[in-house]
Amino acid sequence: MSERSHIGQRDEPRASRPWMEGYGVPAEADGMLPWQFAVERLEQSRSYWIATASPTGQPHAVPVWGAWLDGAVYFSTAPSSRTARNLAANPAVEVHLESGEEVVALEGEAQPVTAMDAETFARLADAFAAKYDGYRPERPEGFYVVRPRVAYGWTLADFPRSVTRWRFDGVS
Repeated sequence: MSERSHIGQRDEPRASRPWMEGYGVPAEADGMLPWQFAVERLEQSRSYWIATASPTGQPHAVPVWGAWLDGAVYFSTAPSSRTARNLAANPAVEVHLESGEEVVALEGEAQPVTAMDAETFARLADAFAAKYDGYRPERPEGFYVVRPRVAYGWTLADFPRSVTRWRFDGVS
C-alpha cells in the first residue's frame, strides 16, 4: 500500500530477514510473511503486551487494551501506573500480541497523545467499542501512540522459514 488511506497512516514497511544465529532462519526471501499478516493480527488483537524499562533498567510488561489505527498502536494507561512512569523516563517500548503461534512484535517509542482530531478519536473510540463490549473512551488523554520502527513476525507452524522483519521509514 503506497497511498495513505487515512491521515497519519504509514507506507508499507520493507520486509527482510533478521539475523538470528542458531535458529536456521533462511537468507532467501521465499517464505517471508506479507505485512498484511501483521496488520490483521494487530487489528484483531484484544490485548497488547507493553514492555517498558524503569530508569534503573528493571523490566516491566503488562497487557493493555488498545487498537491498531493508521499504522500505529494506541493504548491507554493511568498516569500513575508503572507503565506511564517508565515511559516518562524512557519512551522505548516493545509491543507484543497474545499469540505465541502467530507472532507479531513491534519496537518503537511510546509518545503520549497530547492532541487528536475529532475524526481520528471517533475511529479510535469505535475500535475500542468493537473490541471491548461497547466501552468507548471519552477523551484521548491517557493514551499513548507507538509508531513502530521495526516489527517481527512468524508462525510457529512454519518456523523458521516464516520469520520476517519489517522496517519502517528510513530505519536501516
